[in-house]
Amino acid sequence: MIIGSKVILRDKRLADARDDYAWQTDPELTQLDAVPRLTTTFPQYLSDYASRLRCPAPSRHEFAVETLDGKHIGSCVYYGINETKGEAELGIMIGNRDYWDKGFGADAVATLVSYVFHQAKLKRIYLKTLDSNSRAQKCFKKCGFIPCGHLLRDGFNFVLMELYRKQWEEQRAKIEK
Repeated sequence: MIIGSKVILRDKRLADARDDYAWQTDPELTQLDAVPRLTTTFPQYLSDYASRLRCPAPSRHEFAVETLDGKHIGSCVYYGINETKGEAELGIMIGNRDYWDKGFGADAVATLVSYVFHQAKLKRIYLKTLDSNSRAQKCFKKCGFIPCGHLLRDGFNFVLMELYRKQWEEQRAKIEK
């Protein structure tokens, strides 16, 4: 468990599958994430989910996001870990709309970034978000990410953002003063 000020990041559990399935089949959430809406049945999804829990990919670390009182509200991940380049990509989804615009996403991102920079020998974390998703961009900027480019993929326009370990360490030093 990784504890932030508003959230706890913990390993995924089979009990999370129902929420994750609901979020991955929600048209608004999948549109915000620029991914196709999941069309498999829940039993098939549950079987695949259980397999991923038993045999996680070594270059992908997924966490459930829950409130301090234990409510499962989303997921976050760092993946595409490239130790040679010293970088990985970050992703997050707060699927429970009751927790939008209340700082839970920013705390989840900040908590995950802190964990990654403390645990891994990475020097850069990057992400992409839809150019139309100003709420996500505001969250990522609040956490220190800086826009660094644009990407057109599968008909979607993305803003690329990055955070270097050195920038993150400098931000933390300012906060601790």
